[in-house]
Amino acid sequence: MAYDPNNVFAKILRSEMPCVKVFEDNKTLAFMDVMPQSEGHVLVISNEPAQNILELSAQGAAAMITTARKVALAVQAALEPDGIVLTQFNGAAAGQTVFHVHFHIIPRYTGDRLAPHARNMVSGKLLEPIAAKIRSAL
Repeated sequence: MAYDPNNVFAKILRSEMPCVKVFEDNKTLAFMDVMPQSEGHVLVISNEPAQNILELSAQGAAAMITTARKVALAVQAALEPDGIVLTQFNGAAAGQTVFHVHFHIIPRYTGDRLAPHARNMVSGKLLEPIAAKIRSAL
């Protein structure tokens, strides 16, 4: 399957779709997941048009992990979760639902169950205060 330049993350990168931004540089973008599995769930995407990490350049991969670490540290400082899951899926069989390379940063809280992946959408209005806390910790 070839990269689809009309996937939702490509549209976000072109500002054709809104997102609640947490961090952006010239190679990556971090924003709140509108279908969070946990409060504070952030996505990190590459500006490169790659379906998955196997298609991403080494420089793109390095930039993504650098941003993922930076944002995970901010999530930890801002939200004080008991743990953080950092995950990345490659292909539908692995659970990937948007075919643009991305990392999930998912705060975990003792006793809380994760919401199902890519199921329940929440509004940007609800995500903005959480994003503001994370941005303040960057």
